[in-house]
Amino acid sequence: MRTLTLAQARRVAVAAQGLDRARPEPWSATSAHVARTVRRLGLLQIDSVNVLARAHQLPLFSRLGPYDPTLLDRAAGRPPRRVVEAWAHEACFVPVETYRLLRVGRRRVGRVQLDAEHPGLVEEVRDVIARSGPVTTREVEQLLDDRYAVRGEGWGWRWSAVKRALEYLFAVGETTAAHRTPQFERAYDLTSRVLPATVRALAVPPAAEATRELVRIAARAHGVASVRCLADYFRLPQAPTREAVAELAAAGELEPVRVAGWDRPAWLAAGARIPRRTQARALLAPFDPLVFERDRLLALFGMHYRIGIYTPAAQRVHGYYVLPFLLGEHLVARVDLKADREAGALRVRTAFAEAPYNDGAARWPDAGTVLVELAAELRTMADWLRLDDVVVEADARGDLAPALAAVLG
Repeated sequence: MRTLTLAQARRVAVAAQGLDRARPEPWSATSAHVARTVRRLGLLQIDSVNVLARAHQLPLFSRLGPYDPTLLDRAAGRPPRRVVEAWAHEACFVPVETYRLLRVGRRRVGRVQLDAEHPGLVEEVRDVIARSGPVTTREVEQLLDDRYAVRGEGWGWRWSAVKRALEYLFAVGETTAAHRTPQFERAYDLTSRVLPATVRALAVPPAAEATRELVRIAARAHGVASVRCLADYFRLPQAPTREAVAELAAAGELEPVRVAGWDRPAWLAAGARIPRRTQARALLAPFDPLVFERDRLLALFGMHYRIGIYTPAAQRVHGYYVLPFLLGEHLVARVDLKADREAGALRVRTAFAEAPYNDGAARWPDAGTVLVELAAELRTMADWLRLDDVVVEADARGDLAPALAAVLG
């Protein structure tokens, strides 16, 4: 069995995610670039928080540089669609060909309680979509009884009964988004009317075959991974994931390897590159596929990371919307960013350096290089967001903040 050093495993992971590849010239990325990137990653997680940019837009920027976000909107919202919304890792954009595989992971959470509270509502909502789709939540509420539109109380999502029915139908695959409105609301339609005819014509594979294909996609996106990592990518159960891994290993598509410092078996995807070095430079969103499995992030990069948007303000250590900064094969810093569109500025609210994570095989970039490269990437992001300036706030926290302000200034 081969043994990979931790440095090799990091470089495999960075390469598998396409983060070491040269970006297109600014603003030159095409719909084909977007489609290839989504296919390489397997999914783009969706989140409505827009303090910087939408979560699904940021991984494309990290790999393509400044690009037109409407390319993804068109790929998902106009026929023939190349990506579609589905429940994958969470709610995600996935290539249309992947949709039929996800039946193994579709959830039926909440149906019993919903039926008990509002008998027949799910069927009513489905009928409205069949007659009038694509329709938003508000439009469905207007077409049905007002009592179904009452929002819950307290903190959190506070969904109406209609919204709960819509999310149930989305989760089980009966509906999906035909497009998103300018307010980022889903316009729900029957999945059969959203998927291209060529995809609808494909048979839905048996569960074991679908799991195997999803694990194959996850393995390609990881490069090297444990069974737990492979299962987490599409939120698959552990037991069928282990069976799929064994089958792929028997077919020569996965190779068992040891990763120095890991306490669990690992699997290397066939064809995964093991670069001797990498020139990667990217700000990674909280929901980027490279970072959303926190145990893997700690094991590979030595970074303990939690998403600030889900943490009470008093307990946030590094900020609200914090992006790790990848340089070479290391995560060397993290910054809390906000797009101040009214002032035309990308605001840096915190900037922290990471402690060197040296396993003896790779040299940590010096502080000056980190600052210069981080400042350059922040300027690139500001350009993509159509912001005129990058501003480190006067009260910004973090050991990098003063020096970063000087470099930017």
